[in-house]
Amino acid sequence: MSNPSETPGQRYFVQYTAFRSDPAWRRLPHGAREDGRESLASVIEEYAPDIATWAYSTLGLKVGCELLLWRRGTDPLAMQEMTARLLQSGLGAYLTIEHNLYGFTRPSNYTKRPTTQEQAIDLNDRQTYLTVYPFSKTTEWYLMSKEARQGMMNEHIRVGHEYADIRQVLLYSTGLDDQEFVVAYEMEDMPRFSELVTALRNTEARRYTLRDTPIITGIHRPLRESLALLG
Repeated sequence: MSNPSETPGQRYFVQYTAFRSDPAWRRLPHGAREDGRESLASVIEEYAPDIATWAYSTLGLKVGCELLLWRRGTDPLAMQEMTARLLQSGLGAYLTIEHNLYGFTRPSNYTKRPTTQEQAIDLNDRQTYLTVYPFSKTTEWYLMSKEARQGMMNEHIRVGHEYADIRQVLLYSTGLDDQEFVVAYEMEDMPRFSELVTALRNTEARRYTLRDTPIITGIHRPLRESLALLG
């Protein structure tokens, strides 16, 4: 497959897919599980680099799922085909999609240019921890003037800049799924991220949050290491 453009500002189609494993998987013989994990890993590697995939273990962090795949591409059709093949692979036959958050990237309505925090989507190196959740605003938010919204977002952005070490990815999914946005943060310090969220919830814009759950947190590990944790 051809190498996709890595030009900053590239519009991507991105999915965060969380999987729950069937307990029957862990009761299979060791050799069968080895082959099954390798079968799934081979599918992921076959679609690279057109679809870049990063693996996270959510084991012990989110009830109901143990594996999160962050996938970045440009073609929803290819992403869907890849998902089908993952679920038909050896390990995939024992996985159920518990959460699937997706959307497209595009320039922000509230900033003139992406900050270094917001350029995480263009990077191929990942930080240790990832938190991702769906997000929607209230009807009242959209009925306000653009100037009023911009003023509140300026406060929101100012707080975010105080935590410059924490990366952010914002996806747009209005009209495509139940949520309007998907928000993801990468960090090396989980307590510091919790401080950022607390600070953001003290801003005026928080009044207009309709939904920001479920929250999924995972730890980035090499693909095969994340799969091995499933058993």
